[in-house]
Amino acid sequence: MKKKAKMITAAVLCAALTTGVFGVTVSASASAAEKPANDSESRETSDAGLNEEYKDETVYVIAGADGEVHKVIVSDWIKNSIKEDLIQDKTRLSDIETVKGDESCTFDGDNSCIWDADGNDIYYKGNIEKELPVQMTVSYTLDGKSISPEVLAGKSGHVTIRFDYKNLQTTTVSAGGRTENMYVPFTMMTGMLLDTDSFRNVSVSNGKLINDGDRTAVVGIAFPGLQEDLKVGRDKIDIPDYVEISADVENFEMSTTMTLATTEVLGNFDSGRLDTEKMSGAIDGMTSGMDQLLDGSSKLYDGVCTLLEKSGELISGIDQLAAGVQQLKDGADSLDGGAEKLLAGAQQLSEGLDTLNSKRDSLNGGAKQVFETLLSTADSQLKQAGMDVPELTIENYAEVLNNVISSLDKTAAYNKALDKVTAQVNANRDTIKAKVTEAVRQQTEAAVREQVIKQAAGITAEEYEAAVKAGQISQQQQDAIESAIKSNLEKQMNSDEIKKLIADNTELQAEKAVSEAMSSEEVQSQLNKTTEGAKSVISLKESLDSYNAFYLGLQAYTSGVSDAASGAAQLKTGAGDLKMGTSQLSEGADELLKGLQQMKNGLGQMPELRDGVMELSKGLKQFQTEGIETLTDLINGDLKGLEDRFEMIGQAARNYKSFSGICDGTDGSVKFIYKTDAVEKEETK
Repeated sequence: MKKKAKMITAAVLCAALTTGVFGVTVSASASAAEKPANDSESRETSDAGLNEEYKDETVYVIAGADGEVHKVIVSDWIKNSIKEDLIQDKTRLSDIETVKGDESCTFDGDNSCIWDADGNDIYYKGNIEKELPVQMTVSYTLDGKSISPEVLAGKSGHVTIRFDYKNLQTTTVSAGGRTENMYVPFTMMTGMLLDTDSFRNVSVSNGKLINDGDRTAVVGIAFPGLQEDLKVGRDKIDIPDYVEISADVENFEMSTTMTLATTEVLGNFDSGRLDTEKMSGAIDGMTSGMDQLLDGSSKLYDGVCTLLEKSGELISGIDQLAAGVQQLKDGADSLDGGAEKLLAGAQQLSEGLDTLNSKRDSLNGGAKQVFETLLSTADSQLKQAGMDVPELTIENYAEVLNNVISSLDKTAAYNKALDKVTAQVNANRDTIKAKVTEAVRQQTEAAVREQVIKQAAGITAEEYEAAVKAGQISQQQQDAIESAIKSNLEKQMNSDEIKKLIADNTELQAEKAVSEAMSSEEVQSQLNKTTEGAKSVISLKESLDSYNAFYLGLQAYTSGVSDAASGAAQLKTGAGDLKMGTSQLSEGADELLKGLQQMKNGLGQMPELRDGVMELSKGLKQFQTEGIETLTDLINGDLKGLEDRFEMIGQAARNYKSFSGICDGTDGSVKFIYKTDAVEKEETK
């Protein structure tokens, strides 16, 4: 009886996860593997309204605990939207049987057949012997050593379970004037339930853990073949093609696992959102500005060298020394031109951040849409359970679910625990706010310090600290800079943007503290007295609370992007000030020509000046090579082709419509559900 309950729960978990994440409904039970086609009645009819037939296919893969395939069953549903009497079909299935209605088919060679539909939808299933598009293998280690699942049953220690997915399905697609052979982009999602009495300290790569006290729900996600399709090195971005679960285990047993493979996630990706043109334009501006700076520093160095060479002949060769200073002025003029280019680049950077900031509503709107979808799913589950509750919204879900819990929880344990935890968190709200404020202050102070020092001394904060230690900055200059930093910092901290950022993060941390406290062993032990119905609603609310915390964090992030746009605007202003300064430098060179006699007193320092200009030139060249050129290679290399590659990935996903066969011109979709055997001790089987 316990074994059957575990199987039912795992199957229902997989169904719920696939419904919530991908919009794909999968109905499963303990006997789902034997009667897969029955779930066709409960699938979402999202393709209603099509003016032709649509083939919806689900492939059930029955596998051992190590992933070895034992049997493949295919369930097909042909949606007869225009009520045709006869439907043309193609299938490689054997042992075909209809699972709803009494429609029959006549085969006509080459796997083609004609269904006598009489205006009805067609539901049928069958077997197939064909290589799966994605090969899944499951491996196990105990305390770092490989072990088979049969031997692992009943053992204790640190266990790692790894699901590896190998993409075997390719297709030819075209975009941007080129044609390539690419992997069909499957998204793999694996789910399982682990008993908390046996599994502790559970972790998962590329996934999520949800704990209800008795069990830990584990969900992992991977994208086999996507790294190769994007042609981006793992040193830049590492796209997972496996899922790995680790835990400290006592008397190892594991119920069946379920894995969903679908192309719908990446098939619906909008590649139009990528815009590398503006990024490339901004980099071109920075490159041009840096060329001007390098040219100016080179001429400046030449001028100083000339000045040094002629300094020994100052009395008799003042005209020659003046010529050297003229070269210095030429270098300053080139530097002034470079500053103008730098100003143009700063303007482009500001415009780019403004564009990113303009997308904040779309990003927040998408997150809100996901939230509302989760609430709608929760609302449906409550109504299916016979609970008549108001429609759940972002604003009212907590209050509504608390009321439901109160009505189901006769002991009022949940409300008592929630009130107590909330009161404790609220009592510490000032402390939470103080910590958030201090973190924001530190980040803001670092940015303000960098900006003030750059404007006041023309160097970075790190270089400034080194100069202070070397005694090169007077105490008067230090006091002036620190005063400016303090003034600007207080101005920033009192701005509406920073106050809102502190308030949002304080609320986020408070909600997180309440959620963590409610999930603690102390509180969960109190909630064991509640009814099973109340526990289910409590678990549902905790899941929604977790997403709400993410939702609030996203809003704080987009607010931060807005602050970055404001900072870029300030950078543009600073670049304008720099341009004004280089103009003054050029004018100062004229004054230098008039004061050549005064230079005689400082000739002893000319070698140091020459060496300093040389270091400046070397530093600029190093920044160009290691900074701007590297960034240019990235923008014009790896990122330049992403738009076309994502378009081809979307094509590859949309082109893959069936596993068992489909007629040319017929639209369709296919998903795969892998079910592995449970791992159990011999005496409990």
